[in-house]
Amino acid sequence: MNGKIKLALATGHDMAEIDQIRHRVYATELGQFRPSPEKTLHDRNDVDSIYIVAFEKGELVGFVGVTPPQSPSYSIDNYLARDSVPLDFDDALFEIRALTVVDQLRGTPVAPALMYAAFRLIQDGGGKQLVAIGHRNVRSMYIRLGMRPAGQRFQCGRLDYELLTASSENIETELTRFKTRLDRLERQVDWQLDVPFRAPVECYHGGAFFDAIGNTFHDLARRNEIINADVLDAWFPPCPEAQQALHEHLGWIMRTSPPNHAEGLTQAIAQARGIQPGNILPGGGSSPLIFLAFRHWLTPASRVLLLNPTYGEYAHVLDKVVGCQVERFNLRREDGYAVDTERLAAKLREGFDLVVLVNPNSPTGRHIPRSRLEELLATRHPKTRVWIDETYVEYAGHEQSLEPFAAQNTGVVVVKSMSKVYGLSGLRVGHLCAAAKTLEPLRGLTPPWSVSLPAQVAAVHALRCVDYYNGRYQETHRLRAGLMDGLRSLGIEEIVPGIANFILFHLPGHGPDGKRVIDQCREHGLFIRDAADMGSGMGDRAIRIAVKDAATNDRMLGMLGHALNPIAAKEVCRA
Repeated sequence: MNGKIKLALATGHDMAEIDQIRHRVYATELGQFRPSPEKTLHDRNDVDSIYIVAFEKGELVGFVGVTPPQSPSYSIDNYLARDSVPLDFDDALFEIRALTVVDQLRGTPVAPALMYAAFRLIQDGGGKQLVAIGHRNVRSMYIRLGMRPAGQRFQCGRLDYELLTASSENIETELTRFKTRLDRLERQVDWQLDVPFRAPVECYHGGAFFDAIGNTFHDLARRNEIINADVLDAWFPPCPEAQQALHEHLGWIMRTSPPNHAEGLTQAIAQARGIQPGNILPGGGSSPLIFLAFRHWLTPASRVLLLNPTYGEYAHVLDKVVGCQVERFNLRREDGYAVDTERLAAKLREGFDLVVLVNPNSPTGRHIPRSRLEELLATRHPKTRVWIDETYVEYAGHEQSLEPFAAQNTGVVVVKSMSKVYGLSGLRVGHLCAAAKTLEPLRGLTPPWSVSLPAQVAAVHALRCVDYYNGRYQETHRLRAGLMDGLRSLGIEEIVPGIANFILFHLPGHGPDGKRVIDQCREHGLFIRDAADMGSGMGDRAIRIAVKDAATNDRMLGMLGHALNPIAAKEVCRA
């Protein structure tokens, strides 16, 4: 083929040409219909399909039909009785039909492009189930897409057909196996459809435990049966002062609009950090601030350096939302995922537009000391902006924060969340710290009321309770050490020496893999994070687990032990 394949919805003019091609293929070539003097083959009046057409060099070279559930009937009704088809004919069933490519372009990317376009149209339309009939020439392509034979066969003209069905979810899962092919196909097509080429992708952060509790919150008491160690919420409650303020004034707080731009919270953060309010930009957690800043600063032409592994939100925004040129700074498993600062220093001098450092890092928990990091930043390329995520830095010590450094150095930005270290995950509050002129453009893009009133009230009180939280951080270190000892008693030796409120470890090679252990634990109400997808090179035995209180840690060890080896679990309990 020469040039790109243009894909678009068929116009009225296109439909006339489609009818001619259908007659040539299905009546003349395959003998499925009686030839007509007009040499055209129309759809029946009760089948109302949408057609996607493919063009090469301005010539129509292929098409595929999608029959939505609003159609009076489907084309499969011509051949099979509905009571013999293992499907619910409801408002979520779509049909793919009449996939056709002109003979000289069969075997080229035209047919896969049309099939993928049909699936995206169905997916965007809310389709949950797909049905099609495939003959021997296209059946294998349907199956590669994720469709499966339903057991019904029939003959039409010179070909044998088979009924094929699939759920949209299964097809989407199957497509993940063909990332390289999809990337190549995206380069080969001129996509003129209203739906985007790729479905919007959400970043997964754990939180599968809510599937067990219930996302509609009808019975929150079920939380007592669940251990949510797949997310990194604090094991301790917010300080008593924050809880009391919300409790005493909850009715008023719930019905009252907050200060427009969280002015009081900004002042409280600045005072706690020893910097000026102009160096602070508050937000509803770190994620909105990441989306805000990166989409403003970066373009697809931007070069970005990202730790690997690291917090998944960054790869999602950079790869999927902005589409930057992202280079991974690979952390070696054999080094315990420690950051090689000499190698990082060299990278900082290469002229990236942005370098993202999570410090302490997640999922590893490894930390670069403030003094060393300031040395590295002093030698960075002048054009390079460095973004430092300090979500867990209080576990390393307040003095380890680079906020004072960022306030005085244009091009260094610190983002902090109050979720994990202040016990405020459910309230969503965080902030950026940087030079005032760095924040001013972002301040103008920040909508009013971006931080809720409950979050502002709780955060202001939490910032004053330094002694309470310092005690909790010290206790977290003791709990983490005890949990690490417990993991070793289960035969888990490869444990990453992090400093935050979680532990990354690799299961031994002679036992079950991570997915099996995680599934086993879920059956008993323990949710832990499969770290295999948090960075390349993690392997299928990497697991991250949050640190909990002592009693919950003991429960988690018992469940993990049972998943690894029921006999070993009994020995731990007796000890």
